[in-house]
Amino acid sequence: MILFPAIDLKDGVCVRLKLGDMDQATVYNADPAAQALSFERQGFEWLHVVDLNGAFEGRSVNGEAVDAILKATRNPVQLGGGIRTLKHIEAWLEKGLARVILGTVAVRDPSLVREACRLFPGRIAVGIDAKGGFVAVEGWAETSSLGVVELARRFEGAGVAAIIYTDIDRDGVLAGINWNATIALADAVSIPVIASGGLASLDDIRRMVQPDARKLAGAISGRALYDGRLDPAEALAILRGGRTAERAG
Repeated sequence: MILFPAIDLKDGVCVRLKLGDMDQATVYNADPAAQALSFERQGFEWLHVVDLNGAFEGRSVNGEAVDAILKATRNPVQLGGGIRTLKHIEAWLEKGLARVILGTVAVRDPSLVREACRLFPGRIAVGIDAKGGFVAVEGWAETSSLGVVELARRFEGAGVAAIIYTDIDRDGVLAGINWNATIALADAVSIPVIASGGLASLDDIRRMVQPDARKLAGAISGRALYDGRLDPAEALAILRGGRTAERAG
């Protein structure tokens, strides 16, 4: 069970959005590389990065900031936002990303996702962002008629490393993770699922180590960390304790 600290990039700086609205962005750090190093020093073992401008524009926009992050931290980094072609995937992986996250293209061109999984085994994740139970695309600007489980099942057996499931209605508002929907998705597919959107407090961390949630691969935290609502040391200790208990059982 991994807790992924999040760095969302808008115009080269670290921000958090409210409900995915680019006009409701709060700047938390003007130096993304320094933020990445800070998370590493706090004991986190992975880093989740999103190019918000890229998600809307369909191409990498915050490339310089991502490059700086990769140089600053030794932790593996997963990146999403605007990655839509095999050439683009390969270029980012060659720069040192542990894995790329494909969102809009997973809806528009699922065959590309399968081919990417074949070419880059273990390094492709699928981002499923949902609003009202339906998949949203183009940086959450459009909602499709596709259900979350329906999309996830399209990639069974393809070699997808993880599904990152975000409940947009909870993102950035500290409402707590939508555990029912997230666990239901994990029950429906064999692909590891990472929870995202709404992680608010240590209560969510404690929920992560409950028996029904242990099938999840982890969760992503953004605003709760930046606002100081979530103490990194305590959160990581709870998760490590949960892993110890699971091994003992």
